[in-house]
Amino acid sequence: MTRILTIDDSRTMLDLLKAALSKEGFDVIQAENGQAGIDMLDRHEVDVVITDINMPIMNGIQFIKAARSKPRHQALPILILTTESGREKRDEGREAGGTGWIVKPFDPEKLVRVVRKVIQ
Repeated sequence: MTRILTIDDSRTMLDLLKAALSKEGFDVIQAENGQAGIDMLDRHEVDVVITDINMPIMNGIQFIKAARSKPRHQALPILILTTESGREKRDEGREAGGTGWIVKPFDPEKLVRVVRKVIQ
């Protein structure tokens, strides 16, 4: 079963992601900030990460850089799900090692399609 780590400081967003992804048969684990996300990656094997950018403690860009610094996570698909839509933020996410970009609010069907695409 495909395991997805979702990282967001909004409980509502985590709940929405879990509902959309679990319904499609994905195993979803969650973290409330980038540092908690790194801790989850250290303890669990995951197939995809979906992370917000703006979070306390460790933001999404910092999370991506920390994850990519570990050899076992260099090819891990990391999708950025955020309200940020500017070119500068997208470039920053791509340079950090983000695989894709989805703007909130998200369409559950589109999110599932993107997840399926990056795990193939």
